[in-house]
Amino acid sequence: MAVVVPPSALAPETLTALIESFVLREGTDYGERECSLAEKVAQVRAQLERGEAVILYSELHDSVTIVPAP
Repeated sequence: MAVVVPPSALAPETLTALIESFVLREGTDYGERECSLAEKVAQVRAQLERGEAVILYSELHDSVTIVPAP
């Protein structure tokens, strides 16, 4: 079972580290133009703030990821 974790529930440093980990994973695609890590982090942070993406914690897999909002 996965639980949605509000970004506001995480310390700012933890949220930044989570987003950085997410954008550095292989297979994360940002289109034709290459973006810096800072740009990618800002894009994902904005998606979280707008509710377009959510942070999911999987108790079964003991993992956290960011996915598009349902």
